[in-house]
Amino acid sequence: MKILKKIFFTIGLIVMLMVGLVVKQCYDAYQKAITEVSIEEKVTQIKENTNYTTYEELPQDYINAVIAVEDKRFLKHAGVDFISISRAILIDLKEMAFKEGGSTITQQLAKNIYFTQEKTMTRKISEVFMAVEMEKQLSKEKIFELYVNTSYFGDGYYCVKDAAQGYFDKLPSEMNLYECTLLAGIPNAPSVYAPTKNPELARQRQGQVVRKMIRQGYLSEEEAGKIILVNE
Repeated sequence: MKILKKIFFTIGLIVMLMVGLVVKQCYDAYQKAITEVSIEEKVTQIKENTNYTTYEELPQDYINAVIAVEDKRFLKHAGVDFISISRAILIDLKEMAFKEGGSTITQQLAKNIYFTQEKTMTRKISEVFMAVEMEKQLSKEKIFELYVNTSYFGDGYYCVKDAAQGYFDKLPSEMNLYECTLLAGIPNAPSVYAPTKNPELARQRQGQVVRKMIRQGYLSEEEAGKIILVNE
């Protein structure tokens, strides 16, 4: 029995050391990234885009739709949603694949402007460090604003204004509820949900957005019905 306890203790110690080394490596990657280009500098660079859209220019329906489908606790967390991460880990373990990310809008922004799109655990942990720092330096409105100005919407559109003009021939501020809910669903998988590529899948994704908005109190059933009528 004592031998077994020693073996388990040794294994546990080795695992803890390995985890510690991985976390240290990820922290170093975060430190390197933010030292090379500060968050303030990144914000300045992004805002230099002539098609940059401010938070005030975004329809509230669009803001609600994005939060509902991407990060329902966005206004409450400090950059990381541990509830979503725990759920994602359980799903990944069940599927034996890295399918669910559990990323917040802040983490996705960190990925968009500092890291690669590659799905690896080391990138995810580095992303967490960056997200926490972003929440310290930026307001929720600024984080959301930067996120929609650095997200890919398919068809070569790399910000919300490009997407609104490309898909609807409108400025973001002019989008109606139908267009807001359609656009909000695209960044999750742009090559799949771009309405010009897969209109049926885009509508299905829009349906997911609408259902989540209803559950979270952003839309009534009556308002959702009007979206369906526009679709028809």
